[in-house]
Amino acid sequence: MSQVKTNGPAIRKGYKEKNYFLRLFDNIKAHPWLYIMFFPVFAYYVLFHYWPMYGIIIAFKDFKPMMGIFGSQWVGLDKFKEFIYGPYLWRLVRNTLGINLGMLIFGFPLPILFALVLNECRSIKFRKVVQTVTYMPHFVSSVVVCALMIIFTRSTGIITNILAYFGMPKTNLLSIPRYFKTLYICMNIWQELGWDSIIFFAALTSIDASLYEAATVDGAGRWQQMWHVTLPGIAPTIIILLILRIGNLMSLGWDRIHLLYSEMVYETADVISTYVYRMGMTRMQYSYATAVGLLNSAINIILLLSTNALSRKVTESSLW
Repeated sequence: MSQVKTNGPAIRKGYKEKNYFLRLFDNIKAHPWLYIMFFPVFAYYVLFHYWPMYGIIIAFKDFKPMMGIFGSQWVGLDKFKEFIYGPYLWRLVRNTLGINLGMLIFGFPLPILFALVLNECRSIKFRKVVQTVTYMPHFVSSVVVCALMIIFTRSTGIITNILAYFGMPKTNLLSIPRYFKTLYICMNIWQELGWDSIIFFAALTSIDASLYEAATVDGAGRWQQMWHVTLPGIAPTIIILLILRIGNLMSLGWDRIHLLYSEMVYETADVISTYVYRMGMTRMQYSYATAVGLLNSAINIILLLSTNALSRKVTESSLW
């Protein structure tokens, strides 16, 4: 009897592990159409997201297209050292962090405030109209938005004329380095404000109405209800989105900046993603561009893991 008791947990564990694939097979037989629907998505990610990742090894080689990935010479960390000790590292990091921090400081809280303000609006029709109007810019192509920004900020543009009324010179604003970051951040906030607020509206609807009733009974006003009920109710959503935003501090889409910037504003507008694009696609330095992109991704992963661990320790809310 004692032998059975001693080996019992091991036997049950082995039985459980042995039947894992049997249970999976039974589940597939029970729900075949669900797995059939899931397979194209699984195949897409394997073929187009995971399988191409073997190409990152060209960051450690002097890649020549005619020789192929495996035929090119292995150079180790030479491409990484070339970037780290190169003349553009500080400029690229400064510009990337500067724009992303600006969007984090101004672009992240504004959708939250926007959702809170509209949530307090009594008129449902007015709320729907405002939401629709603010959602619309998100569905406009980035090419169109950038074209509008170029037109509005030229020497005869509407934004330039408004600023000229306050004493600024009438000139192409996008050609002045110190204005580029501000214009880019404002353009992104305008385009994404309504869309980014959707998830906060969804979080607001999940708050139990009885909490507001209890707060009203206790004598809490509208401001106190927002501070003590609404914000704590959407705090986990805010924390999760903040973790994701901080995890992308070193990433910035190249397309909008590429459409807006020029050589005159490289000093403040050139970021890591545009530099990678220019080195890889324009100057054909594939290994160097891959090394820069891989280093950038590694830094983003470190930021994401660190922020998630800190959030889990301090707020008990995290991605995992």
